[in-house]
Amino acid sequence: MNDSVRRLVLLAAAVAVVACVPEALGPSRASGSPAIVTPSPAPTGPTPSPSFVPPTPTPMPTFVAYRVARGDNLTSIARQFRTSGRSIVFWKRGTYPSFDPDSATYAPNRIEVGWTLVLIPGVKITDDDLPAPTGTLGPSPDA
Repeated sequence: MNDSVRRLVLLAAAVAVVACVPEALGPSRASGSPAIVTPSPAPTGPTPSPSFVPPTPTPMPTFVAYRVARGDNLTSIARQFRTSGRSIVFWKRGTYPSFDPDSATYAPNRIEVGWTLVLIPGVKITDDDLPAPTGTLGPSPDA
């Protein structure tokens, strides 16, 4: 093969190779600046699920209103609702003077037919659960 034919074959091969290369990899002819190619990552495994799980709401305690019937006593009512007599007295101390330890008529075991006792089934108040006093309930002793 002579030298000019060899050059012609090499030139044709080079033109064929350049024609096969996509334009994005070569210089951009429209703007005159080279195009930037950003490789996109291929997925390598299962799609991850979000790690945040919203909390499950905790229901608030549900109060029950119980009307005192003939033959009831504080202990039997408390047992029926899985609470304590002391808890019932605590929840209703503002309504019935016999339940208020600061009242002159304090008698926590005295209940009357027809009273409505509001209580939370299954909840027992202990000395640790009692709120701190917020002030006096009646007139001050100095008055």
